[in-house]
Amino acid sequence: MAVPLANAPLTTDRLLVRPWRHDDAERMLDIMSRVEVTKWLGDGAPYVMRDLDEAHARIDRLAERSATPPLLYWAVEVRATGQVAGSVLLLTLPNAEDGEVEIGWHLHPDSQGRGYATEAAAALMAHGFAGGLPEIHALTHLDNAPSQNVCRKLGMHDLGVVERWYDGPSQHFLITAQEWRARH
Repeated sequence: MAVPLANAPLTTDRLLVRPWRHDDAERMLDIMSRVEVTKWLGDGAPYVMRDLDEAHARIDRLAERSATPPLLYWAVEVRATGQVAGSVLLLTLPNAEDGEVEIGWHLHPDSQGRGYATEAAAALMAHGFAGGLPEIHALTHLDNAPSQNVCRKLGMHDLGVVERWYDGPSQHFLITAQEWRARH
């Protein structure tokens, strides 16, 4: 892997991708207390956040998980309004034997359907590949068509169903650094 970049905030035409801050805790709670958001995250039954203390603790954990560039789990802020739309992440997959990295996103329902996930994820992919990642994976629940569409918009290949990193089946998408550079 090449020398990693610093995890400096990423800017797109409409978005600022930056670390979660403690003054974002109420918005994080609003996002993560919604089963319509959390049902797509991780394994098993959705876990909904219960209170602001939990949001503050999560913000601290996300800062720790984002300490090794180019990996991060950050807020997606709409530049025009300053409102946090959701999160985007680039992290090592659970139980990864070869250090495989996944990209992911989740947005508040009031921010969905506007292209924010694709825009933020594209910025994050560019960041990850510039930081030396050879490839990036995405895993979705089998019935998460909106996230699968984002994967396709990002140029990721649908590799079918896997049961490798998470309990149960996931739809597996992949793009390599070489493919990304050829498109951009």
